[in-house]
This record gives sequence, structure tokens and C-alpha cells, in this order.
Amino acid sequence: MLLNIDIDTIKINFDTESLWMLNIALAIIMFGVALDIKIDDFKRLAKNPKIVLVGVLSQFIFLPFLTFIAIYLIKPHPSFALGMMMVAACPGGNVSNFFSKMANGNAALSVSLTALATLLSLFLTPFNLQFWGSLYEPTNEILKTVSLSPFAMFKLVLLILGVPLALGMFVKHNHEEMATKINKVLRPFSVFFFLILIVIALYDNISVFKNYIHLVYLLVIFHNVFAYVIGYTTSSIFKLTKQDRKTITIETGIQNSGLGLLLIFDFFNGLGGMALLAAFWGVWDIFSGILLATFWGRKQQNNEI
Repeated sequence: MLLNIDIDTIKINFDTESLWMLNIALAIIMFGVALDIKIDDFKRLAKNPKIVLVGVLSQFIFLPFLTFIAIYLIKPHPSFALGMMMVAACPGGNVSNFFSKMANGNAALSVSLTALATLLSLFLTPFNLQFWGSLYEPTNEILKTVSLSPFAMFKLVLLILGVPLALGMFVKHNHEEMATKINKVLRPFSVFFFLILIVIALYDNISVFKNYIHLVYLLVIFHNVFAYVIGYTTSSIFKLTKQDRKTITIETGIQNSGLGLLLIFDFFNGLGGMALLAAFWGVWDIFSGILLATFWGRKQQNNEI
């Protein structure tokens, strides 16, 4: 219940400097992930098309589609609904690789799927947001008020994710030993840098979160758990191994909401409801990812004893 609050007048304190810092953080994290990726990883995925199919279905087909169905049924505030569609349209978050390792999942598969999802997101993130957003009248009304250019969104995603991915893979292919050394330092630094940005953003917006977080926290928790369930159910239907099910579940449930927030500020002028939902997603899915990965990791250890 919004209690007569015009949710879209809420302003998340996120200036141009902060936006650039988020750009840089996402690019550095993607570059670090790419330092673990070999061309052989794609060849390995090509030899196992079933896993590729499950990963793409779960993350880019079922999650946006079922998010649309959920929105249609529960009818949240229009900008919250569009925020959910934005998060669902984004590729998996890069910290999913770390959580897959924690959960004793298939870490190599996680890294490979992150690379594939990054490539697909160049096209599918703008497409899914535009397609599903236009099918739901309340969100379509918002889309009509902004100049959402799928090509402009493609260029931004290419700059933030595509270019660092290509550069990281180039370094890995041509200077593998150097890539390994760089990644030992860069991976923990980039994740730490990203977490620091989140802490700073929370601190700068503490009053906003304190006053309005109750409007979105149940919606975000539901959507995040829903995404995990989609990933686990899809991989179970296709009878993947337990290790691969963990990975697909985490890849589907950990979304790159940082990219979503960046797109919201660039294309929707920081629309209050969208920004609030994406910002809380970025905090919550790290927390839920740690919980799930720790649970699965300890369960594996207990089974081995």
C-alpha cells in the first residue's frame, strides 16, 4: 500500500560521479571474470548444448516471462513492475561465480555461462525489457514517456560488459600467466570495490531506504526467491547433475542489478520506483546468495563426513 505517496518522486542520491564509479566497478568486475575465461570454455559449452539450453531458457526466457506473469497477477505499482522487468532482463551478476564456488557448484560452468550471458545480454536485455514492458499496459505507459532506444542500451551494455569481456579473454589467451597473477589481486579487489560502492550508496540514501524500503522489500525478496526456484526447477526438469543445478539456480537468482540501476539512471532518469527496487535487489541478492551458497556448501561437507 503506497499510502498516497508518489513513489516516482523519490530521488535516489546517485550523482554523475557515482554513476561513473558504478560504470568502472562493473567493467573491472567483468574484466576480472573474463581473465578466467578461455575460448575452450565456449567450445566446452558447444559440446554440451543441453546445459547451454537450460542456462539460456532459465535466465533469458523463463525468468522474464514468469516475472511478467507474476506482475500481471499481483499488479504492483507500475514503476516497481518495470523495475522487476529490468532486473529480470539483465544477465546474471558477476558475483554468481564466487557463490557457485562457495556452494560447491560447477564453477567452470558458472564462469562460462557468465560469459555467454554477457554476450547474449547485448541483445536480449534491451529486447526483453522492451518486449515484456510493452505487453503490460501500466509499464507500457512509462515506456511511452521515455526515449528508450534498444540500440543505445546495446551500446551501453557493450561498453560496460562486452568490451571488458573481450579484453579479459584477450589477455587470458595471449598472456595466461600474467592473467592469473592479475586476477589473484583484481578479483577480490573488484568485489570489495563494488561492495564499498554499495555501502556508500546505502549511507548516502539511508533516509530514503528508512522511509520507503517497506514498499519494496517483500516484492524484492519474493522476486529473488522466485528466480532461484525457476533456476532450480528448470535444471531439475532437464535432469542436470546436483552440481550443475546449483550453478543454474545461482546464475538465475543472482542478477546484475548494478547494470539495471545504471540503465535506470541513464534511460529513465532515475525513476523512483524502479531505482528503489533495483537498489534493494543489489543488496538483497548478495545476502541471499551468501545464505544459499553457505547452506549448500555446508550440506555438501556434511554429506562427505
